[in-house]
Amino acid sequence: MTQVETTVHYDNGYEDEYMIQEEEWDRDMLLDPAWEQQQRKTFTAWCNSHLRKAGVQIENIEEDFRNGLKLMLLLEVISGERLPKPDRGKMRFHKIANVNKALDFITSKGVKLVSIGAEEIVDGNVKMTLGMIWTIILRFAIQDISVEETSAKEGLLLWCQRKTAPYRNVNVQNFHVSWKDGLAFCALIHRHRPDLLDYSKLNKDDPLGNLNLAFDIAEKHLDIPKMLDAEDIINTPKPDERAIMTYVSCFYHAFAGAEQVAETAANRICKVLGVNQENEKLMEEYERLASELLEWIRRTTPWLENRTPEKTMAEMQRKLEDFRDYRRQHKPPKVQEKCQLEINFNTLQTKLRISNRPAFMPSEGKMVSDIASAWQGLEQAEKGYEEWLLTEIRRLERVDHLAEKFRQKATNHENWASGKELFLSQKDYETATLTEIRALLRKHEAFESDLAAHQDRVEQIAAIAQELNELDYHDVAAVNQRCQSICDLWDKLGTLTQKRREALERTEKLLETIDQLFLEFAKRSAPFNNWMEGAMEDLQDMFIVHTIEEVQSLIAAHEQFKATLPEADSERQAILGIHNEVQKISQSYGIKASFINPYSTITTEELLNKWEKVKKLVPQRDSALQEEMARQHAHERLRRQFAAQANLIGPWIQTRMEEIGRCSLEIGGTLEDQMTQLKQIEHVIVAYKPNIDKLEGDHQLIQESLVFDNKHTNYTMEHIRVGWELLLTTIARTINEIETQILTRDAKGISQQQMNEFRSSFNHFDRKNGAMETDDFRACLISMGYDLGEVEFARIMMLVDPNATGIVSFQSFIDFMTRETADTDTAEQVVASFRILAADKPYILVEELRRELPPEQAEYCIMRMPPYAGHGAPPGALDYTAFSTALYGESDL
Repeated sequence: MTQVETTVHYDNGYEDEYMIQEEEWDRDMLLDPAWEQQQRKTFTAWCNSHLRKAGVQIENIEEDFRNGLKLMLLLEVISGERLPKPDRGKMRFHKIANVNKALDFITSKGVKLVSIGAEEIVDGNVKMTLGMIWTIILRFAIQDISVEETSAKEGLLLWCQRKTAPYRNVNVQNFHVSWKDGLAFCALIHRHRPDLLDYSKLNKDDPLGNLNLAFDIAEKHLDIPKMLDAEDIINTPKPDERAIMTYVSCFYHAFAGAEQVAETAANRICKVLGVNQENEKLMEEYERLASELLEWIRRTTPWLENRTPEKTMAEMQRKLEDFRDYRRQHKPPKVQEKCQLEINFNTLQTKLRISNRPAFMPSEGKMVSDIASAWQGLEQAEKGYEEWLLTEIRRLERVDHLAEKFRQKATNHENWASGKELFLSQKDYETATLTEIRALLRKHEAFESDLAAHQDRVEQIAAIAQELNELDYHDVAAVNQRCQSICDLWDKLGTLTQKRREALERTEKLLETIDQLFLEFAKRSAPFNNWMEGAMEDLQDMFIVHTIEEVQSLIAAHEQFKATLPEADSERQAILGIHNEVQKISQSYGIKASFINPYSTITTEELLNKWEKVKKLVPQRDSALQEEMARQHAHERLRRQFAAQANLIGPWIQTRMEEIGRCSLEIGGTLEDQMTQLKQIEHVIVAYKPNIDKLEGDHQLIQESLVFDNKHTNYTMEHIRVGWELLLTTIARTINEIETQILTRDAKGISQQQMNEFRSSFNHFDRKNGAMETDDFRACLISMGYDLGEVEFARIMMLVDPNATGIVSFQSFIDFMTRETADTDTAEQVVASFRILAADKPYILVEELRRELPPEQAEYCIMRMPPYAGHGAPPGALDYTAFSTALYGESDL
């Protein structure tokens, strides 16, 4: 016998790789009787499986096709088409004409026959006949098999591998030796009809029993005729591929229809379960983020509510710095987290609505409203905290200033009062002469004048102590004690002064007139000395101001003081003139008395020294006031610098808010156009952040300089912060709303035109900038063609406004309209899909789930599906109906 080429060509130019790859094997097998026997038997059975539909069959494949009549009939049966009318004559040319009609029909189906001619078929050439039948099998039984983008032989092989993969001792790698032990045939049957055989009882070492079992079951229950004998397969080292492929293709076609239905059902279930798993992950993520945010709010709020003041300026400054860190570092990420949490919640609810699932209800205390309430409590605690800090710092500044002033005045008074008690208590007048008594009386009068001059100072000290008490000075006890000591001493000095005067007056008649010049000196020098001490005290007095006007007021007062200096200098010279007159009289009349004034402790040297000190302190005071003026000008520059920026940033934020509002209400373009505009606005906003940071820096400089007011702007840093946070939140929420609308539109198959119509209708009846009231919503529905009765409208309101707020948001309106215009998976559809996988049983088994679904989805069902409670079910049966209805919120599972 000679080699016969049977390469098959298709119209698209693709040469069957299988035929090319097996060419060498065919050459060897063409002469093998076992190969010929297997093909004869298989091809004959395959042809008869189709011819029986027409009520005929063949016995001898090379003889029964010679006249072409049964060959044409076979092609009509397997193709469902009519061939040309056959020639009924019995002559050779009649037979050749009929075979050519059959071959022409094969060629018309895209198959190019090489070296197969009608004469060889008519002459009964068995190799040509078998080659022709194989070509027909390839074209009509194998070519259209397609699995995962592979076709023909590769597709059939992949199908076998996928179906037999879970079975032990089965490893399908080809269409010859992989089938010799019969387990692959049995695995195919058990995978699709587990009721027909028990695979666990099969033995790999019994290939004859396995093959006969598979072939008998296929013939009896699957309507697949026996195409090979088990002995033919076992006794051949390498069974014929064409025979095995033909036999296996019959199994494929027997199971393909039911398998396609099961695969469709499995795909639907996988899709539904995938949606559920994704939604559960989003729910878990929401719960985690909500818990973390609420915990942060719980920890932070008491800190902001604590209004316990510190005792020192440094401690309060540290509190202020901690608050600044909170506003600039800790709170902004939490603002973003809160906004993202709301976005995630809205996205999740949209996905649940789109997939016809029940709405997500977070754990108790973790609703968006709970988070908003907690956040409101945080901001309520935060409100006024910074103002309280600054007020407290200002109070401490005032307290420290008063405390220092109290110490200076108390020290000056205590120094003055030192020794006065002893002086007033002495009894020197008892042994004094009349002249000395008169001198003591004059001296006492001068002291009384000095004592009266110190009355104001004692009252000032008491007033400062009282103010320190009112301002809650931290060391107020020491202040009160010292003040009380001064007041007690003052009262005692007053008493002692009165007693001494009485004593001196009783002896006044014994005193001689003291030199009037000394007396005049004493009387005039004491007030002047007191004036100089007061001037020195005022010139050294600490001051605290907050504005240029206050500094200017101090400078004006200082100028008024300087204007009195010439008059004071005249008084000084007059007092010194008295002293000079005393010396002149003493020298003129030879008076030997001491030049120490007996009526006064004040000396001319002391007056001169104090006057020089006053003149020295005047320019120092000038310098201090000018420095303060420069500092206030610097503060003013800070105010103007902050105001210039704030007056730009405030309106800029308002303009962006208006742009976002206009963009979200536009109808003409697509949602993608709106998204593009919003993304551009978001980019502009993000790029503007350095301006906010710079303003924060200027604000910090102002606070560090203890500047507390700014008449150049109505915007405070708090206004800018709140506006900025609102702007960030608004752009993020608006983008999320558009994303949600895109998600809804794409998932529900809604056109852009429909979305525009929905938006146009909503905008027409929207009088609250983003929401419709109940009457407006009713009017909107009526305008769209709804025939609304009270019951129907109440039902619709339950959908769009479940909390009965009386307001319908745009998102609720869109969700309602999409439900009206789109279709989604239902619980009934999922139940029907599970029923297909369960072979129409009211329950499903674990092994069926693992066989029909991917591992992840199968385990998901096994973990959540409740046991089947009906009668007649085997142990471990699961209730897929209850599980499916639970997915859509129709049961309590």
